[in-house]
Amino acid sequence: MLSKSESGHPKSEFSKTRSVEPMGLVRNTNLSALLVLLSCFCLKFGSATDTITAAKFITDPESVVSNGGDFKLGFFSPANSTDRYVGIWYAQISVPTVIWVANRNKPLKNSSGILTISEDGNLVVLDGQKKVLWSSYLSSSVVNSSAQLLDSGNLILQVNTTGTIIWESFQHPSDTFLEKMKISTDVRTGKKVQLTSWKSPSDPSIGNFSAGIDVRNLPEFLVWNDGSPYWRSGPWNSRVFIGIPTMNSVYLDGFSLVDDKEGTFYFTFSSSNKSFRLDYVLNAQGIVHEKHSYNGEDWVVTWSSLETECDVYGRCGAFGSCNSKNSPICSCLWGFEPKNTEEWNRGNWTSGCVRRTPLQCERVNNNGSEGEKKDGFLKLTMMKVPYLADWSLTSEEKCRTECLENCSCIAYAYDTGIGCMTWTRSLIDVQKFSIDEADLYVRLAYSELDKMGNVKAIVTVTVIIGVISTGICTYLLWRWSSKQKATKYRREDKHGENVNQVLLQELPLFSLQEMASATNNFHLSNKLGQGGFGSVYRGKMSDGEEIAVKRLSRASGQGLEEFMNEVVVIAKLQHRNLVRLLGCCVEGEEKMLVYEYMPNKSLDAFLFDSVKPKLLDWRRRFNIIEGIGRGLLYLHRDSRLRIIHRDLKASNILLDEELNPKISDFGMARIFGSNEDQANTKRVVGT
Repeated sequence: MLSKSESGHPKSEFSKTRSVEPMGLVRNTNLSALLVLLSCFCLKFGSATDTITAAKFITDPESVVSNGGDFKLGFFSPANSTDRYVGIWYAQISVPTVIWVANRNKPLKNSSGILTISEDGNLVVLDGQKKVLWSSYLSSSVVNSSAQLLDSGNLILQVNTTGTIIWESFQHPSDTFLEKMKISTDVRTGKKVQLTSWKSPSDPSIGNFSAGIDVRNLPEFLVWNDGSPYWRSGPWNSRVFIGIPTMNSVYLDGFSLVDDKEGTFYFTFSSSNKSFRLDYVLNAQGIVHEKHSYNGEDWVVTWSSLETECDVYGRCGAFGSCNSKNSPICSCLWGFEPKNTEEWNRGNWTSGCVRRTPLQCERVNNNGSEGEKKDGFLKLTMMKVPYLADWSLTSEEKCRTECLENCSCIAYAYDTGIGCMTWTRSLIDVQKFSIDEADLYVRLAYSELDKMGNVKAIVTVTVIIGVISTGICTYLLWRWSSKQKATKYRREDKHGENVNQVLLQELPLFSLQEMASATNNFHLSNKLGQGGFGSVYRGKMSDGEEIAVKRLSRASGQGLEEFMNEVVVIAKLQHRNLVRLLGCCVEGEEKMLVYEYMPNKSLDAFLFDSVKPKLLDWRRRFNIIEGIGRGLLYLHRDSRLRIIHRDLKASNILLDEELNPKISDFGMARIFGSNEDQANTKRVVGT
């Protein structure tokens, strides 16, 4: 890490800015000396501090600062090292963090370094003997150029007369991926903009790992170890990489992968929450870390590419599947067996698996009988799809048919954002997830599918026999409960207001078509969560407003009553610490509530996550506690109705962009009369 003084600010090599020496110093009179001192003072504090020219260079330990004060460019030494480097680091974060290094492979051995513009217009790092240790290496000479450090962290070299940018550090990154930076691949020229790891925290020279966009088939983000795949994101579906289960529009907002239609693909991002600094770092071990800094505080790692052993590329070999929750973590796909049983049993899974029974196509080609039953597909749910898929834009049904008719096709998958993915090579880097991802269909011989069917039949019959009596009882109980709730639904509430009147008079009504359009037909990728009432989806209205849609499940036992109760309660409440109900949709059997969208989800997502609690310092926790208290005080005393929530818990406290709390989910709330301070209840509710 970079050293700091006792006050918490960087030492001189990180903070000192270059002062410009005045010329023509007159030493003979006090007046001339005073004028020179005043000139020096004005030059030092009045000149631009973000620009380097041939006449205004910097020497170690001086630095320049971007116009908004966000970044510094200067000389530094890494932790446990005396070598000197020219780099860029965050200026307003408590622990200075280097995001780019110029002379990373040729360090200065003393403090004699100079950063300046050379005669041919290049930005160069010189040692004490004026030897060039690093250069921007322009293809042709430029007259009258200057370098400027921008508030994005980008160092640009430009022609002063035209303002044309002729070189920029964002096109030559080190180990850090910043907002607005473009990680790119040009398929025509082979030129790539990639991250490269440091060798160690003390040595910023280029390490073994690199990271960038692979576009040989479908675009993916890959980490390579000496040129071999080490980690992969799965294909891009125009919104997320489908091999990263935690990547969604809430958690990783602002990503885009662009095809410029001229052979270049680039990946970039921008954060929607401006109070957070966000970047991605490829460390010396080949792990990509997502890091947040809130209002200049220390960095907190909120995501890592390698969270389990299964995230390492090809951990279980060809036709092997990795599941971090199993022991051992590797198993062969159904219909396959270990290629080397002895190695497999020792925990060496790299040789992978081979097919047990030849496919029908293979048997026909080897003089088998054409009358044998045809191959089929085994569906594997919640999977990371294999590497190097072939792609076609076709329907899911046609995707299946075309794969079945092609003897070389051994698996297929379908994603609405991608289309049809098929594989004709060995299935490599297959992983089982614990949350919804892609469904993978693996081609098997009919006899293998038949065996699978027999196993499933035995299990199914056993389960049915074991639960049939319970099912009958549950059904009868559900029928009775439904009748009771239907009766209660038709009653007016205790204040004499009919629920339908509340819906029509006090809340805006949205159509089912509007809700379907806003949520992309309630697509799984927009699903935020699920409870006893049904599911909650993220949506965007035609005017751009983001919403959260609570959709009552038709199979929900509790949902109808809670739905109507929530409409009655929230329609009457307005407070900054209560979630705002924007409207509802009641159309046919569909019943939905439309809320304002909370970008930071619920409080439990922070409290019970492995890394996010670090984002909640005591000041923020106190603000959240105070906000919940204000909301409860309003419900209990200050609102026109006296409301008891009865289901207050961390998952029902939502957090807005600034982490302000808002109480939600009033399905179990109880309305008291203004003169009541106690009441009886007929059932236990809440958590």
